[in-house]
Amino acid sequence: MAKVSPGEFVNQVRAEGRKVVWPTMKETRTTAIMVLIMTTLLAIFFFGVDSAFSAIVKFLLGLLG
Repeated sequence: MAKVSPGEFVNQVRAEGRKVVWPTMKETRTTAIMVLIMTTLLAIFFFGVDSAFSAIVKFLLGLLG
């Protein structure tokens, strides 16, 4: 990779920055809502799996004691 001067580097960063397309407020809101929904569903799922394994372990330990 070729070395560039600090001034050229800054120019390249600015040029790349102009290419960035920011999401609209509607897209941001929609994405945030989907993340919240998926996080909630996964939390419920893992709570259920954890509860099931906990019950299984308690049952197996009860057989030993």
